[in-house]
Amino acid sequence: MTILLAMVGIIGISASGPIIAAFPGVPVLSMAFWRNGAAAAVLSAPALRKNPKAYLHMTSREWFYTGIAGVALALHFVCFMYSMRLTSVAAGTALVCIQGVWIAMFQVLRGTKYRTQVFLGMGVALLGAIVITGFDMGLGRDAIVGDLLALAGGVLAAVYTLAGSVARRTLGTTTYASSCYAITAAVLLVLCFLTGTPIWGFDARGWIAIILLTLCAQIFGHTAMNHLLSVLGPLTVSTLILLEIPGAAILAALFLGQVVSIATYAGLAVILVGLALVIRGQAQPKTEV
Repeated sequence: MTILLAMVGIIGISASGPIIAAFPGVPVLSMAFWRNGAAAAVLSAPALRKNPKAYLHMTSREWFYTGIAGVALALHFVCFMYSMRLTSVAAGTALVCIQGVWIAMFQVLRGTKYRTQVFLGMGVALLGAIVITGFDMGLGRDAIVGDLLALAGGVLAAVYTLAGSVARRTLGTTTYASSCYAITAAVLLVLCFLTGTPIWGFDARGWIAIILLTLCAQIFGHTAMNHLLSVLGPLTVSTLILLEIPGAAILAALFLGQVVSIATYAGLAVILVGLALVIRGQAQPKTEV
């Protein structure tokens, strides 16, 4: 069951970038709002059916970490979804998936001690990001801005994953996911109002994009990964998310005809090597003597 959920989650999140890039007619903030709001509504039904007072029974600690995760997810979507409109799906996805490095960095700042290979891996992964971003300079200002947004999205994804892993220690999947998505949707709704972004009035094609993104990326993708947080932990989940990189690139090539440069593939390979070192080093934290 765990393997099946992991496969569903990877396919779901891999579809996110290509869907966002394929439907530029829908504003990013609107698309992000609906995907989270609709998913929260759908997932709240089983949560309430199982326990009608599920949300009332959440502790202040659970709400605190769920709130952090929700806000971080909202800002992650803003950065990631805008990056999909500015740079290639392959480059943007690769840069976002560096979140494993940021998770390790946050843990180091909290006092966790790791072996040297973790720090080596961080450097290698960041070098891969520089390779991708550096070669994208030739594609123009938009590509560079998209790359930087993707990097910021990766940092925010790390915060979302770490906070979610704490909340998921005591919360069920549907209760946590629906609460987190509702908070994310509320933040995005405020951003829509502040920026004057419409949240309705789209044509049929626009609503199809929102429905596809909600089902594939949010309900199946993110929710599967949220379930796996309590089963596998944030470290393993961040490793699985690496599979989103080739998945998104393949889908973008098949359905959008995006041609990925050799330089992007080279940077992607460097990132994967760096992340492998980080993950391996995190699995064996340095012990005090």
